[in-house]
Amino acid sequence: MLKHKLSIAAAFLSSVLFTSLNAQDNSPYSRYGLGNQYPRTNVISRGMGGISAAYSDPFSVNYNNPASYAGFQSYIEQRSRKVSQGRVILDAGINFDSRKLAEPNTTQSFRANDFLFSHIYVGIPIRPNWGLAFGIRPVSRVAYNIYSRERLTNTSGGNIDSVFTQYTGTGGSFLPSIGTGFGTNNFSIGANVGYLFGKKELTTRRAFVNDSIEYAASNHTTNSNFGNLFFTVGTQWRIDIGRSALRLGASGNWKQTLGGSQDISRYTYTRDVNGQELQVDSVSQQRDVAGDVIYPANYTVGLMFEHAPSERARGWSLGVDYVTGKWDDFRFFGTKDLVQNNWEIRVGGQITPSFSAMQAGRMVSYRFGFFTGKDYIKVGDDLPVYGVSLGLGLPLRNYSRLTPQQTIINIGAEYMRRGNDDNTIKEDMFRISLGFNFTDLWFGKRRYD
Repeated sequence: MLKHKLSIAAAFLSSVLFTSLNAQDNSPYSRYGLGNQYPRTNVISRGMGGISAAYSDPFSVNYNNPASYAGFQSYIEQRSRKVSQGRVILDAGINFDSRKLAEPNTTQSFRANDFLFSHIYVGIPIRPNWGLAFGIRPVSRVAYNIYSRERLTNTSGGNIDSVFTQYTGTGGSFLPSIGTGFGTNNFSIGANVGYLFGKKELTTRRAFVNDSIEYAASNHTTNSNFGNLFFTVGTQWRIDIGRSALRLGASGNWKQTLGGSQDISRYTYTRDVNGQELQVDSVSQQRDVAGDVIYPANYTVGLMFEHAPSERARGWSLGVDYVTGKWDDFRFFGTKDLVQNNWEIRVGGQITPSFSAMQAGRMVSYRFGFFTGKDYIKVGDDLPVYGVSLGLGLPLRNYSRLTPQQTIINIGAEYMRRGNDDNTIKEDMFRISLGFNFTDLWFGKRRYD
C-alpha cells in the first residue's frame, strides 16, 4: 500500500517541481546570495513557527535534524531480537506562496503568486533507536524580472536620451540527501550526506531610446552552475520528568565548498521585424570559467517541553529555537555579495486534545508559532523579518501506534514580512503549506485464526 502511494506521490511531486521552475514568482531580493531561502523544515514544524532542533515524531521525517531518525517506530521479537515491525514513513509537501512587494511610503505595489514543491522524504526504521531517511528538498530560489526607465542628462542638466533596462534572474538550488540517526539512553546523534547543486542565471538588458538615432542594445548574462557533497549533523537529548519530558536539540552544517563554473557573455544586439534578437557584436565570451561557492556554517539549537498524560491524551508541547548563519563567510565565485550574518528566534507548540474531546476519536493537533530575526540579505539597511503561523494535523483514521496504516494531512498557514519603511522594498508573504504523511507498519508477521 505504501509502495503504491510512494510511486503516486513521486510522480505528482516531480510534476510540481517542474511547474515551480516555471512559476510566476518575482522577488528582487533573490538576486543576492543564493537567492531566497526555502524553509528547512517540514509542514508540521512550519505550523509551529519553524522549530525543529528538538522535535521528534514517529509519523514524520524531521530532516533538519537527522538525530530525530532514531525516534522512528519499531518493535523487536523478544526471542530472536530481530525487528518484527517498523513504521515506514512517506513525508511529502507542497506550498502556495502569495507575495506582495511594496515601495515604502508610496502606493506602488506588486503581487506575485507561486506554486512550489516543498519536500519528499522516506523514513525507515532499522532497529529500535536507529533509523534511516532519504529524500530531496529545495534550498534556495532565484526569480525576478524588473524593468526600469530613466532619463539621462548632460553636465548642464539637459535631457539627452532615455534608457530602458531589464533585470532578470532565474535558478535555485536543491539538496537530495540520505542520513541516519542512532540513539541510546534518551540521547541520539545523526548525520545527513547529500549533493547540494544549483544554478544562477543573471541577465541585464539595456537599450537607449532616441527619436533620430538607433542604438544597439546590450546584453550582459552570467550563467553559474555549482555543486558538491554536503554534510549536516544533529543531536537530541530527552530528559524524562514524570509523564512529561524536556527535549534538547542542535543541528547544522559547517562551512563547505561547492565547485562550479560560469559562462559569461557580453554582446550588443538589435531586433528584426518579428522581435527576434539579432547579435551585432560580441564584446566578451567566456566559457567554463572555474570557481567556487563557499556555503557558510549554519546552526540551530533549541529545546521543547512535552506534556503527555497518556497515549490517549496526547497533551501539549512548547519549544523555542535559535537559528544563525555565518553568511559573512559566503563567497560566490570570489564575490562576497550583499549578504551578512543572520539570526532568528522561533517559538511554537502544539495541542492535541484527548479522544474524548474529539469526534470519531480523531486526535487533531492544533499548532501555533511565531518567529523574528534578521535576514541574510543586506541591501543598504538590515532586512528585519518576522512572522506568525498556525497549523493543523488531521488524521484520516483513528489514532493508534499499532494501527498498520496511518495517513495524516498537515496544513500550515504562515504570514511573514521582510523589510520595513527603512528599506527599498518591503515584502509581505502569505504561505499555505500542505503536507502528506503516509505511514505503514512493515516487516510484521501475518496472524491467522
